[in-house]
Amino acid sequence: MSSTMAQKERATAEAADWLARLQRAEVSEEDGLAFEAWLAAGPENGAAYREALSVWHAYEAAAEAVLSEIDTPARRRATRQGSTRRWWVGAGGFAVAAGLGLAILPPMLAQAPTDLYQTGRGQHRTVKLADGSTIHLNAETRLTVSLARSERRVALEDGEAIFQVAADKARPFTVASIGHEVRVVGTQFDVRSRDGDLAVTVAEGRVQVTPSAASHGAPVLLTPGQKLDIAASGLARLSRVDPQEAFSWRSGRLVYRDEPLGKVVADLNRQFAQQIEIADAELANIPITGVIVLDDPGAVTQRLSLMLPIRSVPSERGLRLLKK
Repeated sequence: MSSTMAQKERATAEAADWLARLQRAEVSEEDGLAFEAWLAAGPENGAAYREALSVWHAYEAAAEAVLSEIDTPARRRATRQGSTRRWWVGAGGFAVAAGLGLAILPPMLAQAPTDLYQTGRGQHRTVKLADGSTIHLNAETRLTVSLARSERRVALEDGEAIFQVAADKARPFTVASIGHEVRVVGTQFDVRSRDGDLAVTVAEGRVQVTPSAASHGAPVLLTPGQKLDIAASGLARLSRVDPQEAFSWRSGRLVYRDEPLGKVVADLNRQFAQQIEIADAELANIPITGVIVLDDPGAVTQRLSLMLPIRSVPSERGLRLLKK
């Protein structure tokens, strides 16, 4: 058998498979993208699909007469209302696309679906996306993901997440948060968005951070080992850091360098059901440098009392921090 004939037979078999696959009620965006790629793989695929459609159309035209000869009225009605109508609802857009020799997604697949992922207090979650990227969500984080043909987009509403982005030059990966955009092709980085402040830390690859229009700042290109902090006021600060410190929460540790106690306690309260309160604003401004192990609130506050002039006492919500 010649290679040309073998290709034609393979294309014919694959076209039949696509006809069956696209009839399913649960046709997804991934199905549409895969079908588009198959059509673009070679002219024999489009030709085979059009031929398969013509056979199907011929069957549709003759189905009424054939069924009247071989089946009962009740079975005939069930068959007409089942498989044949499901095809036109489920894959009519593909039929038109292939008939024109074009790869056009129907309306139901043209718009990429948006998926919501979130965590509660004390919860961490790892999400594997269809494009091969991975997102690690810290506690009390909420984000949405939309994977389209031309881009991959995440909206980080609140929280912190580590992104391990699969390389795809044709589909940039964008994380949007509080008006700023973090744009990459393939890399590993951490994005923290809390109380109007944004922090982006890069471990691998390159990341471009575009400030919101209100801040009037220029885009900043980050390379491995760099961190960009953008305050709610719009003030931006670029620094050199160890990226693993930003990623440490994933392994049950929090690393701080001259951070105020108020910020540390806010982070701790996202990790524990038992809450920690600070007695006054003066205590909240005490700077902390060190590593905090996330085991339990009592042990954490006990270790904090060794680092700072504070003590803890029981409260209605959990623990309260006071001056020594």
